[in-house]
Amino acid sequence: MDAGTDTADGGRIDPGAGDRPTVGVEEEYLLLDPESGLPLPRVEEVCRIAGLHPAVHHEELQNELLQAQVEVATPVCRDLDEVGGHLLRLRHALATAAETAGCRLAACGTAPYAPPVPPEIVDAPRYHSIRKVVSRLADEAMINGMHVHVAVPDPQTGVAVLNRLRPWMPVLIALSANSPLWQGSDTGYASWRTVVFGRWPISGIPPHFADAQDYERRIDHLLAAELIRDRGQVYWQARLSAKFPTVELRAMDVQLRADEAVMLAGLVRALVVTAMQDEAAGRPPAPRTPESLEGAGWHAARYGLDGTLHDPVTGMSRPAAELVRGMLEQLGPVLAALGDTRAVAPLVHRLLAEGNGAERQRRHLAEHGRAGLIAMIAAQSGAS
Repeated sequence: MDAGTDTADGGRIDPGAGDRPTVGVEEEYLLLDPESGLPLPRVEEVCRIAGLHPAVHHEELQNELLQAQVEVATPVCRDLDEVGGHLLRLRHALATAAETAGCRLAACGTAPYAPPVPPEIVDAPRYHSIRKVVSRLADEAMINGMHVHVAVPDPQTGVAVLNRLRPWMPVLIALSANSPLWQGSDTGYASWRTVVFGRWPISGIPPHFADAQDYERRIDHLLAAELIRDRGQVYWQARLSAKFPTVELRAMDVQLRADEAVMLAGLVRALVVTAMQDEAAGRPPAPRTPESLEGAGWHAARYGLDGTLHDPVTGMSRPAAELVRGMLEQLGPVLAALGDTRAVAPLVHRLLAEGNGAERQRRHLAEHGRAGLIAMIAAQSGAS
């Protein structure tokens, strides 16, 4: 989960000049015992070892709330090959460091097996403060997300993009679902992380905003009312970055494979560019009600790509694969203009054929048992 860090800077661009918006990606991982699959509190040792690696810069490694988690942030990237190169480099360095420290890097959305006592919090004032406020929720924070930052020229454009991306949050949840297991059992959900994170304050699909001033007024009220301590505690599935000129999409589970993370980053960038184009052309956003979006988000977390999803425009139920293929067709011209088709389209088709991370975790557990599942997660997480 994100305890308030905000580090991957998508940069500043001028869409009107024909530039491709820059993009940055953050990923969160667990550190697991190679035999039991239980989380191990070894982040300091792993970061120390990985930080000595010549391919890793200190600012690319971040602590998370728990000592059994680690977060990475790519530099600003202009193309998806660059994103993929950084993610592979960082994953490989951390996986090697984790193995040296006696644990395994795990890019799964939830810890599949839970320790007998609550996990240890990173010893820092901010995390102790969060633990005191959220209480039991901190004990259930063994969840890992993926955040994609895409540059926008100004806050007004950013808010317009947020409004237009709201109906796409459930589709991104379903595509990225990679957290079916929790405390040793199958939850029945494709993305249990979405459910757990939805318990946190100021979370879920963001509301519709009248404009950038409305966005700022609402957050200022949350601060003045002491409902949040800083802007990093706005946990919506999409938000304006508190530090950088970017829109930050946070709806996705971390991905087992780095190339799937690149695929999702490409889809997000294409959705942001499409939203900016629609706003500039004066095309109205889809008129979806809050309850319709909330229900669609729950449905996506529950079923993933198994069955149906809800159309971002009409809100009506459609076969999931049909809707995803339609999304890819709709985004095709933008993906081509950005040079991202090759990194996105084949991976979307592979995902529909092989299943998302949740489906693959379930299959591997059924076929190879607990030890086989942990070995598979570690192998795919650190593959270079």
